[in-house]
Amino acid sequence: MASSTISGPGSGYNTQAIVEALVGAEKAPKLAQITSQQKDATIKLSAVGSIKTALEAYQAAITKLNNVSAFNGLSASSSEDKNIKVTLGDGASSGKYEVKVDSLATAAKVTSKVNTDGATGKANSTDEAQTLTINQGDKSYDVVIAGGATLKEVREAINTQLSAQGISANVLSDSNGARLVLTSTKTGDGTDITLSGDSELAVGYDQGKPPANAKYSIDGVAMSSATNKIDSAISGVTLDLLAVDLTKPTTTITVATNTDTLKTSVQSFVTAYNALTTAINTQTKVTATGDASTTVAGALTGDASMRQLVNSMRTELTSGSGAGSMTSLAQMGITTDQKTGLLTLDDKAWDKAVVKGAGDVAKFFTGDTGLITRMNKATASYVGTTGTLATRATDLNNKLTSLTTESSDLDVRMEALKKSLSAKYTAMDTMIAQINASSSSIMTTLNSLNNAKSSS
Repeated sequence: MASSTISGPGSGYNTQAIVEALVGAEKAPKLAQITSQQKDATIKLSAVGSIKTALEAYQAAITKLNNVSAFNGLSASSSEDKNIKVTLGDGASSGKYEVKVDSLATAAKVTSKVNTDGATGKANSTDEAQTLTINQGDKSYDVVIAGGATLKEVREAINTQLSAQGISANVLSDSNGARLVLTSTKTGDGTDITLSGDSELAVGYDQGKPPANAKYSIDGVAMSSATNKIDSAISGVTLDLLAVDLTKPTTTITVATNTDTLKTSVQSFVTAYNALTTAINTQTKVTATGDASTTVAGALTGDASMRQLVNSMRTELTSGSGAGSMTSLAQMGITTDQKTGLLTLDDKAWDKAVVKGAGDVAKFFTGDTGLITRMNKATASYVGTTGTLATRATDLNNKLTSLTTESSDLDVRMEALKKSLSAKYTAMDTMIAQINASSSSIMTTLNSLNNAKSSS
């Protein structure tokens, strides 16, 4: 069988294989080092990204809770949801209210005269553009109506131009023809709509009933509102007036203590904190196997910034806050696992504590000096585009870029080394071939001389 080895003509050795082996021996340790660093940087980059995502989610979750309504331990109910809807906000307190709706706030509605040609009939019978001016309060809006435009086209023009102003248009049709109807999202006295300009639509229109305020009473006190959403009549309570019900004219609004709502908010904080802590633990833990050579460390094990983050959070957990009887998480039945750092809310301890200090839980968590605000401040330097974690990610990405460049430069150097060695071995092989040729020539001459002597 023929050999696939390429040997030098002079030496008889596979010089190509020798060169490849020498280059490989030179490249292997350096490439292994670069590859190891790339793997380490990639793993750390992923770990930093997961911590950053978890921390941002944590901040978003607890920030939603940073208001008194989330921790006030109150709930609101309406005896007639179909007539009045109730929601709680900041500043609410327990109480019961009898609300009677006499009339709802209404909006302006203007109807053009009938176009007997229907919705596709011309709203502008001329070939020249006309202007329809829609007036509401101290505001006026001009809508240009092209020559020959139909009612449908006018509707689209108004909706395109004035939807952001709270004015909309539609076309109503029946056997008599079609009408352009303008309505407003604004309600209450003084929001009337009038039409002017040189448009044919501004002539003979029906202004309809004037818009009016809502009329209602709370515990017999007559009140008025320009809108059907009332958020100032009862502190911390918003009423949505939905209907006038003559069969059940009075609706009972009840705001009462609800410890279930309070517990839900506290548990939400615990859950958010534990999610972040678990993410940090995953990236910093050391998994012992009993054999030092196989013990596995997390990507950020021993990382100083992770230690600082955890210490900052734990400091805020143990720092007293609040202006009432609740000054620590332990008083609420919340304990910390010393090994994992996870929080646990004990139901029995919570039930006992909330009886005595339900009203003070909000003071502990919310406000300028509450736990949530302090937690956000303690972690603020780690997030954002210039935060610690973003900076770490940038550094790691730069390192990966640098390592990619190093790898490319190594390839270039090794290719140059290969060419250099190949040239040297080729020259050596050529020299050996020349030596072998000279040696053969000399031996031939000597043999000839020896043969001549023998013949004589």
